[in-house]
Amino acid sequence: MADQRKFRVALVQLNATDNVAENVKQCCELIQSVVAQGADFILTPEMTSLMAKNGRQLYATAVTQEHDTALKAFLAMAVSCKTWLLIGSLPILEDGRVANRSFLINPEGQIKATYDKIHMFDVDLPDGEQYRESRTYQPGEVAVKATLPWAELGMTICYDLRFPALHRSLAQAGAEILSIPAAFTKITGEAHWHTLLRARAIENGCFVFAPAQTGRHANGRSTYGHSLIVSPWGEVLADGGEDVGVTLADIDMAEVEKARSKIPSLQHDRHFDVKITT
Repeated sequence: MADQRKFRVALVQLNATDNVAENVKQCCELIQSVVAQGADFILTPEMTSLMAKNGRQLYATAVTQEHDTALKAFLAMAVSCKTWLLIGSLPILEDGRVANRSFLINPEGQIKATYDKIHMFDVDLPDGEQYRESRTYQPGEVAVKATLPWAELGMTICYDLRFPALHRSLAQAGAEILSIPAAFTKITGEAHWHTLLRARAIENGCFVFAPAQTGRHANGRSTYGHSLIVSPWGEVLADGGEDVGVTLADIDMAEVEKARSKIPSLQHDRHFDVKITT
């Protein structure tokens, strides 16, 4: 009998355009390629189906979850490939706003969990680039933990990476894997991507799976790539580099127990107050 705590994970790295059909086609081809390599759990980046030129195009293209053609394609793909999929995120129209929503899909084509990105990327970068996600997206309000056949999964998206309390809460709720699909900017990725992902893994004793967008996109934005698979001890098990493609690693969930037994910090949080002196 196969070890129920061991599996093969694959991350799909994309250079998504503003054409939904083209993005879905390329993503499905990459998914099929890693299924042939024995992948049990496949994750795609943030905004898998669309990197829109601007907010107008986003709202003109986004539809409700029920009518989203990309989601329907990925549900069918999970069934045909008999694999678990985490679609990093899709833009979903809901109550007049767009949610940045991640989908966990089982091999029967059922949506087992969804997560709406909580933290909005409202930033002025040193190179002059500006981002105001809060103008376009409706932020989520609920952290989500879901059950995989091998482990418990905590779901987050991109800018959430910079908020350790979210990942800490998920780990203390039982998460052993953190999914962090992203479209990280090149400038911030070069500075912080590897460090932050390793930190989230180490401080929580969790595996981190972070599929990423890469390259130049229709809106002029450049994303960093380097999809990462990180162990609970902070080791980078696989790095996707800068090219479109796939990254695989064999996972043994026993590594979570080993890391947490060495440094059981999840059990040592204490409440404290902040004293402000002048």
